[in-house]
Amino acid sequence: MRLVRLLVDEGELDAVAEVLDEKEVDFIVTGGSEASPGSVVVEFPVPADGLGDVLDAVRGTGIDEDYLVVLSAENAKTPRTETLQDRYSTDYDPLRPPELRSKARTLSQDPTSYAAMIFLSATIAAAGLLIDSPAVVVGSMVIAPLVGPVLTATVGAVMGDRTMLVDSVRIQALGLLAGVAGAWAFSAAVRAVGLLPATLDVAAIELIALRMAPSAFAVIVGLAAGVAAAFGLTTKGTNSLVGVMIAAALIPAAATVGVALAWGEPLIALGSALLLVSTMAAIDLATYATLWALYRDHELDPALLTDRTPTRVAFATVALIVVVAGIAGVAAAQQAFFQQAVAQEVESVLREPDYAAVEAVGIRTQYAGASPLSTPESVTVVLSAPNASYPDLPARLERRIERTTGDEVRVLVEFATFDRANGSRTPARIGSRPAAAHFSRTVPPLSPAHSTR
Repeated sequence: MRLVRLLVDEGELDAVAEVLDEKEVDFIVTGGSEASPGSVVVEFPVPADGLGDVLDAVRGTGIDEDYLVVLSAENAKTPRTETLQDRYSTDYDPLRPPELRSKARTLSQDPTSYAAMIFLSATIAAAGLLIDSPAVVVGSMVIAPLVGPVLTATVGAVMGDRTMLVDSVRIQALGLLAGVAGAWAFSAAVRAVGLLPATLDVAAIELIALRMAPSAFAVIVGLAAGVAAAFGLTTKGTNSLVGVMIAAALIPAAATVGVALAWGEPLIALGSALLLVSTMAAIDLATYATLWALYRDHELDPALLTDRTPTRVAFATVALIVVVAGIAGVAAAQQAFFQQAVAQEVESVLREPDYAAVEAVGIRTQYAGASPLSTPESVTVVLSAPNASYPDLPARLERRIERTTGDEVRVLVEFATFDRANGSRTPARIGSRPAAAHFSRTVPPLSPAHSTR
């Protein structure tokens, strides 16, 4: 229930009373204060879903809204309360623009506390990623207040409130940077003190591997979260659960960027950053589009309206970011699939009896150019074997890789051996880096998910 208090001139009281009677709303009238002579206060309870309908009718009388207060009421008992609740119980009646803007403003936070909470949330998420614990990652999302700036930015755009829009976009950017910084600081500290080995292949961690590049599913999740956030804001419900959904789409990605930077993996960091930006853009775009569709026919506050061009340019830029990030994500995904297929074919060939003594150490992929859309040019397979005489192996690998991937590539095979501290020789698996090992040739073992240009 909502309790409305409205200050009206005595000359307008009859018109307001007539409208409330038509809507079957019970009300009381009390005298105004000395500061407002000739005015009275009209107070009435109304179901939350009927607030917009009743206020529209009251505003239709032409009253001045110099004093209008809407309060939450735990309960209301009047002769016609039950009738009103039955009438509006199944209606979807979005908040009117003034109430929508007021509700959005209650979700805003000061930049310091907002950045601090995102910093801590991403720190916890980074810990969950490094230990591959989904429970810890999920827990980190609960404390991330990401929904506030998303909603205030899009409400500001729809309502023409440029100040609200600009401030909210700045806070969004601050939050993402704080999240990356928190994850990086934690991961760098973990690596420095030796809680995890510096040679850890972060790309092999499943929760990180899922967030190494943008994907269509990530954009879909962002769009759905944005639509849900918009609907949640326009109704009487809270946005707490929607906020967790938005955090689920953003916080792990921000943490992945920080972890990758701390472990010196720029390609993973770049892919995760594209995922982060494209998902945030998808959320903002979906929220804006939903609110615009709901409020395009509503009259907005003239005091807030300014030139709308900057607002539209801003969201056109967001749409462009989504497209660019999507293209980059598709390219990154294609590279990842190619490298995964190469790794599988290498392991498949080496399982044959003729190569029982051969072990794969690493794989490098060389691309034709620096563009993400460049095609693979050559594949270098680093092997470890007691006898380095396998003249047919490069051609065999090349045929298998070309047949599986459909790309014409040149395959090079390099052999390397390494000695442990006790003098024994032990081969390494693809993507692993043996501890305390010394290579007889300078051939760094790389993960199949990595590439060099």
